[in-house]
Amino acid sequence: MTFAYRQLGPDDGVPLILLNHLSGVLDNWDPRVVDGLAARRPVITFDNRGVGASSGSTPDTIEAMARDTVLFIRALGYNAVDLLGLSMGGFIAQVIAAEEPDLVRKLILAGTGPAGGPGIDKVTSVTVQDMLKATLRRKDPKHYLFFTRTEGGQRAAREFLARLPSDLSRIHQPVLVANGEGDRMVPSVNTIDLAARLPRGELVPLYPDAGHGGIFQNHDLFVPRALEFLEPQPAVGRPLAPDPHPVRPAPGNASA
Repeated sequence: MTFAYRQLGPDDGVPLILLNHLSGVLDNWDPRVVDGLAARRPVITFDNRGVGASSGSTPDTIEAMARDTVLFIRALGYNAVDLLGLSMGGFIAQVIAAEEPDLVRKLILAGTGPAGGPGIDKVTSVTVQDMLKATLRRKDPKHYLFFTRTEGGQRAAREFLARLPSDLSRIHQPVLVANGEGDRMVPSVNTIDLAARLPRGELVPLYPDAGHGGIFQNHDLFVPRALEFLEPQPAVGRPLAPDPHPVRPAPGNASA
């Protein structure tokens, strides 16, 4: 299995791994967010298995995506990272933090929520409908997904999202939670609930006049706040000790 990835920023320090939204590829991250974070942090974006330029078949559970992400991180040789999860990426980040507590130092969760929250089971249906509408109208899907309102989705996604982490007490890392006040994909009430239920959760005031892409729309506010939260950096995140059978990923690809 080979993962396509891109690394920006300085070579030293704790890497910040960006976990994308449903169907997103590494190029879907707003350059203002990525470049702003990479000005002071090593930042890594990648394509999930079976998505974009990464090989393999697409997993059908959040837990499987989380396992893939851990394989990717370890293939790069890191024993400690920070995570920034957007939408579905936030669900994945929650699983990793709970299952691999020694691997994750801090988390930033944007446009996401806890298992069982209002509207969580509609994430996939809303996405599919809005992508279809965007195709028919020859517009970028994020025009509908992130910033405007449309009719509700036509098919549920309960099975797809049923296995999200529900015991947030298992996540002991510091977590910064952000969203727009008008998120229609993952209703913003879930963001408030998520921050309240996390033992070390910290809520960024919801961005006004913003939706699911609130951190993109308000990149000038989000990036400095994210960097403040992530620093200072202790001397962790160094590569693992030499492996007798090491993985040697070529630039831009990591094999696991």
